[in-house]
Amino acid sequence: MTDLFGSAADVDRLLRDSELWFVVGLGNNPDRAAFGVASVLQQRGKRMIPIQPRAEVVHGEQGYATIAEAAAAVGIPDVVDVFVRSDRAGEFADAAIAAGAGAVWFQLDVIDEAAAKRVVDAGLTMIMNKCPAIEWHRLLK
Repeated sequence: MTDLFGSAADVDRLLRDSELWFVVGLGNNPDRAAFGVASVLQQRGKRMIPIQPRAEVVHGEQGYATIAEAAAAVGIPDVVDVFVRSDRAGEFADAAIAAGAGAVWFQLDVIDEAAAKRVVDAGLTMIMNKCPAIEWHRLLK
């Protein structure tokens, strides 16, 4: 059975090999986790595209209101990183599938097993209840 929470090998592969990340919920509030995590990954060479209703520029990257708009503008994401409540995560997982993303990553405390199963069934890599910034530090040890 596939681990809906993501294997260590999948986490390591995504952190090492992915380049284009869409970050759902990324805005300009430095007090929010998405802001800091995006900064950490950007410093490690990842391109972080904000996905949020205001479509504001964050960390020098133009934001988009939807995953579909961002994919049309900048390309298919390697990873869609989801910083929203669990009860909203499924809609973004479905949008990531529709956009042809390579993986969906639900942040710490974002858990939706039904959505995760849809992601895996669609052939994408699924990581759930993990933080890429924390996992990056683990990878470097």
